Amino acid sequence: MMHSIVRIVQIAAVIGTASSCIYYLLCLWSAATFLREPKVPGEASVPHLPPISILKPLKGNDPEIYESFRSHCLQDYPQYEIIFGVSDPNDPAIESVKKLQQEFPDRRIHLLVCPKILGANVKVSNLAQMLAEARYDYLIVNDSDIRVEPDYLRRVIAPLADLRIGMATCLYRGVADATLGSRLEALGISTDFCPSVLAAWQLEGGIRFGLGSTLAFGRADLEKIGGFTSFVDYLADDYELGRRIAGLGLAVKLSDVVVETYLPSYSLREFFAHQLRWARGVRDARAGGYLGLIFTFGVAWSLLALTVSRGALWACAAFAITLFLRLTISLFVGRGVLRDRQILKYAWLIPLRDLIAAAIWLASLSGHTVTWRGDRFRLRNGKLTRIAP
Repeated sequence: MMHSIVRIVQIAAVIGTASSCIYYLLCLWSAATFLREPKVPGEASVPHLPPISILKPLKGNDPEIYESFRSHCLQDYPQYEIIFGVSDPNDPAIESVKKLQQEFPDRRIHLLVCPKILGANVKVSNLAQMLAEARYDYLIVNDSDIRVEPDYLRRVIAPLADLRIGMATCLYRGVADATLGSRLEALGISTDFCPSVLAAWQLEGGIRFGLGSTLAFGRADLEKIGGFTSFVDYLADDYELGRRIAGLGLAVKLSDVVVETYLPSYSLREFFAHQLRWARGVRDARAGGYLGLIFTFGVAWSLLALTVSRGALWACAAFAITLFLRLTISLFVGRGVLRDRQILKYAWLIPLRDLIAAAIWLASLSGHTVTWRGDRFRLRNGKLTRIAP
């Protein structure tokens, strides 16, 4: 009986290892294809540079938050405005916005206190109220911790000149702080999350979702899907916005622009909580794809094969090949696509990060509770219900 169980586990480990290697090769192919894609069209091919309203919902301070705000005021772009929104009139991020207004008096920088709570997702609730203050028909929503280059607006908005494109969104890289949790988070973005986005882009002939690092779209298309209030209770609001715009028959363009986020000093407990929230959000948003991740945990599967085979030569070879492919795709995407300057420094943590990812995947399959910015929610079918303290 025990021999049969060991044999079944061994077969499962071999299948998992082989499928993971295939997935890593797919990621390499996808990243190489993405790098060969034509770049954003030059300014001469864009009929006009439309005025843009940038909407930035805030809650609390993020690392390097002022410099991230400031990068949006240094854009080489003729006409745009920035609207910041908070739900708490005493939010500490307000101080940075006021400082920004003083440094850039010629920019239209508006701070809005959003008094209404329209749903469980306060970020989207704020966006719905901020939209009323926006002057322009082209909108960009990005997270409060995003830092951008001076040509960001020109390059991100350019694809929307094509009426077949309804949204542009961006990959991003994380800049880790000194804690282990922060470094693991940054590695996850560059070596796990972004490769999976590129794989989805390749397999599906494009993506049908948005990334919170940048969501560029037209006000008219937002109105067609029911506005922000139509998904004010959803956890994965960026995903939902992109999915609904794609549902209009419009393309979601994965821009060649890569933005940057400065990560908090996550403790390991905070890192696990954040990863579990993200995992359960993806589970509810893309259930089929999320379940398929079981075939991508190559380090865990090859270690299991090595263990149950008691160090057999074939298992050692399989582990070495798997680890080589895993590191190759990590460095190729991290350096080649994202230009992540920290990837080489922390690459030795990738096997640990992968084992943790497999454990979080297992944990996410059960349970419906998530923690978001200090508040606890129950998650069902992608929607949030606040849990009273």
